[in-house]
Amino acid sequence: MARPRKPLLSTDRIVGAARALVDAEGLAAVSTRRLAAELGVSGPSLYNHFRTKDEILEAVADSVSAQIDLSMFEDGRDWRAALHDWAVSYRGALRDHPNIVPVLAQGPGRRPAGLRVADAVYGAMVAAGWPPSQATSIGALMRFFIMGSALGSFAGGFVDDASAYDPADYPHLGQAHLLAERQEKIDERAFETGLSALLDGLEGQYEQVRRTA
Repeated sequence: MARPRKPLLSTDRIVGAARALVDAEGLAAVSTRRLAAELGVSGPSLYNHFRTKDEILEAVADSVSAQIDLSMFEDGRDWRAALHDWAVSYRGALRDHPNIVPVLAQGPGRRPAGLRVADAVYGAMVAAGWPPSQATSIGALMRFFIMGSALGSFAGGFVDDASAYDPADYPHLGQAHLLAERQEKIDERAFETGLSALLDGLEGQYEQVRRTA
């Protein structure tokens, strides 16, 4: 009988395995030797697809950018609704893959999916009537806000030990030990509060743009 054929090594298989490794163990866990073992191939075979570990991490980052929904910039939603829905999708992708955020935070570089995100946001803002310079600033502002929200949990940063918050030293942190157990709800509410405030501010600027146009 013929032996079962191994699945062909492909860029997608390598990126998928690397992404799973990053998700499970962090950036430091990725190496060509480790990936080759995970994929059941020899180390040198990876070099037919990627020359370095950094190239692999760039590809992983771009695969996460590709998960961000961009349909809201094409289906007729107004600029504010589109930015809101995009920000929620963007944060969701980063929340699902938090360990790759430091790579994504460096900017899109030459990554195709990352550049498509930037192009979609900028194009939609200009089409909505924002001057090009302000459209650029909006894209940067949104990325700062969303990336910042993904770099760590606010609520999860507090220990669940009430004795850590001596009222003599921290008179206003008597309930801080409860934050960690409510992490998801608190962080979600904080994100929506910040996003609404940010969009409210942009709405005011937009009205000024329309009056002076």
